[in-house]
Amino acid sequence: MLDKLRVPFFCAAIVCLTIAFAVEIGSQFYLGTNEVDLPSPGLGIFYLALLDWLLLFTILLMASALIIPDRIHGRIQGIVTFIVALLTLLGAIVAIFTAFGLLMLMVSLLLAVPFGTALYFAGFANFNVGGAATTLTFIMTFKVAFVIFLVLAHQRFLQNKGLVLLIATSFIATILLGFLHGMAPPFLAFITDDIGALISAILAAIWALFFLLGSISAVIKALRIDRALK
Repeated sequence: MLDKLRVPFFCAAIVCLTIAFAVEIGSQFYLGTNEVDLPSPGLGIFYLALLDWLLLFTILLMASALIIPDRIHGRIQGIVTFIVALLTLLGAIVAIFTAFGLLMLMVSLLLAVPFGTALYFAGFANFNVGGAATTLTFIMTFKVAFVIFLVLAHQRFLQNKGLVLLIATSFIATILLGFLHGMAPPFLAFITDDIGALISAILAAIWALFFLLGSISAVIKALRIDRALK
């Protein structure tokens, strides 16, 4: 695949995905000399980064094959993937418990009339739905640009079923989060946002586990080669 790769388009795809990922993990992002105000209320947008980190890692792993010799790349790919997948899985598990705990807290407060409900409205009824929609639109724009540049870089990327499914998962999680933000009254948006965050974390955990299991055979093979060389 890499022998006919259109490198400028591939680099543009990496940049677009990196920007989307950076916006997900930060409340504000600077583009050129102009400040773009992109609020990220709640956990939903931040948790999208768990999924997109795996996607960005996959693309960077492919890009590393451009500069690392095949013999070395083949030996370290499985080990690096195993470590990244394990750490991502652990992070996703922590994120799941965090989102679930927050969800239980918000629901308990909302239903604990009158004092719990008052505390809920004081702390969670002011979700910035419009700001979140703007941020998600910005993220989705760069994700679409990422896909376009990736296809322009090489059409055979579309034949990589794992990559296509991971991209589709990222898109679905982003669209679903926007839907959850808009489906409920604004005072419930923190709850629906947390549900979206929980879904993203679960999807990230599933994909991290998939990466982890898929890398085990490569790790074993690399260890056998190292022993044979000693």
